[in-house]
Amino acid sequence: MRTSPEARVAEVADGAFAYVQPHGGWCVNNAGILVGRTGTVLIDTVATRPRASRLAEQVQRLSGGPVQTIVNTHHHGDHTFGNCVFGPSVTVVAHELAIAEILDAGLGLTQLWPEVEWGEIRLVPPSVTFPDRMTLHVDERSVELLHVGPAHTTNDIVAWLPAERVLYAGDVVMSGCAPFVLMGSISGSLSALRRLRELNPVTVVSGHGPVSGPEVIDATERYLRQILRIADAGISAGMTPLEAARTADLGDLAGLRDSERIVGNLHRAYAERRGDPPGSPLDVLTAFHEMVDYNNGVLPECLA
Repeated sequence: MRTSPEARVAEVADGAFAYVQPHGGWCVNNAGILVGRTGTVLIDTVATRPRASRLAEQVQRLSGGPVQTIVNTHHHGDHTFGNCVFGPSVTVVAHELAIAEILDAGLGLTQLWPEVEWGEIRLVPPSVTFPDRMTLHVDERSVELLHVGPAHTTNDIVAWLPAERVLYAGDVVMSGCAPFVLMGSISGSLSALRRLRELNPVTVVSGHGPVSGPEVIDATERYLRQILRIADAGISAGMTPLEAARTADLGDLAGLRDSERIVGNLHRAYAERRGDPPGSPLDVLTAFHEMVDYNNGVLPECLA
């Protein structure tokens, strides 16, 4: 089985790091590490037990001490499954909607790619939640947690370092990867992107893919607006989301990793065009099977 390369660590500000897992596709996400004299904050964990163990080793090398707080930017397993590796004394922080979403999803992600070496995973939901915003302090550094969902999911939060203008964006933006809003909202994502742009970040650590500048926000918006145009054309022609995806021309955006996500994104676009509320539940498994159909019957590649 193919595996992705080892993670890279980039210092994006003094004592603030991006833990970047190439190549950034399905379930191969990024994390953030904020090192302080009195403790370390980890922004997201990872999908599998072996990967979480490697993340823990890297945190130990950088900080010399244990993680005190984990921030989960949303409920998906590739950002939360690794919580269990960091011990029972760690405080897990997330949006108030994340608890129910984590418990409802369970370990279902592991069933989509049974060949992955997931390891022994135990769900660790957040113990501290908030509705809109919350501020953490790592020594003198302020870390602003902002709820910007529904976007990628209903419960997306970002971690913003205002003094350093560093944004840990979770999966609201993905660098070099196709956005994915099946469980969130296109209209909500566009609103979230406006909020992120107004922060005026210099450095953006996306949930997947390389560290970038604010241009990743513009690229994400361009993709989502193209999805809306494809949806409108497909609805007018009486096409299903899968049919619309097969006939769509994404231009240079077609080169984004995990391009089959267009099908799931069109399901969300169709739902919003018919008046469904942002973030309302859709049939995720049906949409995923259609993504496999779009991908010539081949399961999307997961190198977790």
